[in-house]
Amino acid sequence: MKHSSLFHIAQNWFSLQEWKPFAFQKESWTAFLQGKHGLLNAPTGSGKTYALWFPIVLNYIKNNPEYKTKHKKGLKAIWITPLRALSQEIKQSAERITQDLETQMTVGIRTGDTSTKERARQKTTMPDLLITTPESLQLLLSSKGYDKVFKDCSAIVVDEWHELLGTKRGVQMELGVSRLKSICPKLRIWGISATIGNLEQARQVLLGPETEAYQNSVLIKAKLNKKITVKSIIPKEMETFPWRGHLGLRLLEEVVPIINSSKTTLLFTNTRSQCEIWFQKILEKHPEYAGEMAMHHGSVNKETRLWVEQAIRNETLKAVVCTSSLDLGVDFAPVETVVQIGGPKGVARFLQRAGRSGHQPGKESVIHFLPTHAMELIEASAMQQAVKDAAVEDRIPYLNSFDVLLQYLTTLAVSDGFYPKEIYREIKQTFCYQAVTEDQWQWLLNFLVMGSQSLKTYDEYQKVEVEEDGKFKVNNRGIAMRHRFQIGTIVGDASIAVRYQKGGYIGSIEEYFISKLAPGDVFTFAGRNLEFIRIKGMQAHVRNSSKRTSKVPSWMGGRLSFSAQMSQLLRQELYTAELPTAKQSKEIKSLAPMFKKQREESLVPKPNEFLIETFKTRDGYHHIFYPFEGRGVHEAMSSLLAYRISLLSPITCSLAYNDYGFELLSDKPIAIQDVLDNNLLTAEYMLSDLQKSLNSNEMARRKFRDIAVISGMVFTGYPDKGIKMKHLQSSSQLLFDVFKDFEDDNLLYQQAFTETFEHQLEEGRLRMALERIAVQQIVWKQCKNPTPFSFPIITDRLREKLSNEKLAERIRRMTKILTK
Repeated sequence: MKHSSLFHIAQNWFSLQEWKPFAFQKESWTAFLQGKHGLLNAPTGSGKTYALWFPIVLNYIKNNPEYKTKHKKGLKAIWITPLRALSQEIKQSAERITQDLETQMTVGIRTGDTSTKERARQKTTMPDLLITTPESLQLLLSSKGYDKVFKDCSAIVVDEWHELLGTKRGVQMELGVSRLKSICPKLRIWGISATIGNLEQARQVLLGPETEAYQNSVLIKAKLNKKITVKSIIPKEMETFPWRGHLGLRLLEEVVPIINSSKTTLLFTNTRSQCEIWFQKILEKHPEYAGEMAMHHGSVNKETRLWVEQAIRNETLKAVVCTSSLDLGVDFAPVETVVQIGGPKGVARFLQRAGRSGHQPGKESVIHFLPTHAMELIEASAMQQAVKDAAVEDRIPYLNSFDVLLQYLTTLAVSDGFYPKEIYREIKQTFCYQAVTEDQWQWLLNFLVMGSQSLKTYDEYQKVEVEEDGKFKVNNRGIAMRHRFQIGTIVGDASIAVRYQKGGYIGSIEEYFISKLAPGDVFTFAGRNLEFIRIKGMQAHVRNSSKRTSKVPSWMGGRLSFSAQMSQLLRQELYTAELPTAKQSKEIKSLAPMFKKQREESLVPKPNEFLIETFKTRDGYHHIFYPFEGRGVHEAMSSLLAYRISLLSPITCSLAYNDYGFELLSDKPIAIQDVLDNNLLTAEYMLSDLQKSLNSNEMARRKFRDIAVISGMVFTGYPDKGIKMKHLQSSSQLLFDVFKDFEDDNLLYQQAFTETFEHQLEEGRLRMALERIAVQQIVWKQCKNPTPFSFPIITDRLREKLSNEKLAERIRRMTKILTK
């Protein structure tokens, strides 16, 4: 069958829907049918699923002309989605095509939510088109005879590739693809990505640099001009001393008319706890929304999530308070309005959320921005700029994640075993492992067989056997079973299931929150007030409570840091505060009272200035530095500076930081002039000082816990019988200490430090920030009182000690004194 007649089938289908295919869709069909690989860059809601499902089905029709009468069973294509929430959507799109074209092709889903019955059915006959997650693909590779299952597979599509790039799940994907390339001769590899700064590199990571696939590939960009409008909700009276307090709840009434005037509104919060609080408060003040409003975040149970997603599609809900769990391409055409509560910390995330409204090609997207404290209006103004400049961040891919590689090699050893020579060739073609040396490879193989040098006397670390013909294989059923349970664990803190004492599952919460509760404590979760009874196994038992509470679970995800690009935009906006008002955005104008107060006590820095403020309160001596580089960089910079100061004079200080700056608080003043004279804010010797500064060992230790779990050195337990986080912590700490003392060339031990510096402390950005400060003029202001800029940092520190009510009271008193 010629391409033209195949195209005719597709175009017919489109005209029956009264649609017209976009240029990028047709381009993708052509490239795919010519046997090319590629990366499609298209925004959510632009019909990207049809850009790739169609050619997959057309390709099948081309190779099976009698497709209407004869059906050839077996897996033909795999669609990878990073979020389970999307799989229903994608399945519906695929089924529309397969059924309308009478192909008899079946579509199936395989994720952590798939029932055991359905999995067993897939074991005997795979659907023609399979929608799955990176983890579930690895699980399929761990089953015996997987090569026969995949051999006729003609395509793998990795959706939302920008979300996976720069994560370890992305590395899992690279490895999965490298294996499929070898066992599926006809495989075409495609990725779909929203706009990111490094699209070209994204294509390289997906296909492998220098590979045949990369050479025979295309980058297709959807040129759809989408108009995005950002509307800031500006408070009627502006606080001169901003604090991250009532999470913008004072502006709650401003949101109500927005909800009322549109069919469906999504309210995005940055954290699950914020999501819970907003849901509660809106219902408290507006009980008329009961039944028309819902909540959606990753820890709410699956049934509720699916019900909410369906209800949005049917337009039966007025409003949904959600977190990034609804960020990605869930194709909800009906959503009219999006409200972003608090700064989204990154341009890409903000644009992605904006794109949820007016979710049809050519429609305008409107996003309302609601600040949770005054400083966030500077972020809102920066976002307006970002939208104008269409500026988007890069996603930085991982290199040499040995933990993921060991997990993958064990996966292959569990299924049919592997020959090192063949697999080494494959992994060398991936982006992540392109630089792995023969020596490192030998080390990894030894590790699989003996555990590492210092552990070789312990049987439990010896998982893989080498058979006579040189094949690496796991023959022990217990080891195989344990490994399969652990494949999905590329995740930070352990979560604990929350259940009613009599049974019903409510959702999951990070262990670190539950560990702080005493029996009888009441907390808010999934929109209910729950009394904590006890922990049993990996479950928290609770009952409903009528008591009011201010305790809301906090998730580590709430610690988002600014992206590099966001920090730069923020600084540019802040500097406009010193320009004539005609050149200012309305957000910056509205902050005039705060800037005025800031100038009375200190100053608003200009582009060539770096501000340091010092003052004394009853808490001690405050020394505040303002790089405006985002929380991650400030965490590293504050510990670096504290370490360097301690070399000059012995002094203990505690550190606090937010996205704007950081504070050193001590019981005696630090000689700032000495800091400047000795050039302590320099990028020289940065790495060695960082390593010596307090917590690089501690941070590496925390990172190592995840590495030990992913690489399979530490077992997280069977489902329902999980191993408590503190046991995981202690066994991984033991290993960490053993390697530190006896085997510091251990690749996993070294990886913990590399990841700490490159990913958590963003060493590259820290160096650039220090180089920028080196050419700025340093302005040191000795203030009598706290300044508006310093206020959010000081009050954040109090938050650790005080309950919300007491905190609000204390801040009211402080503000009163300061505004006299």
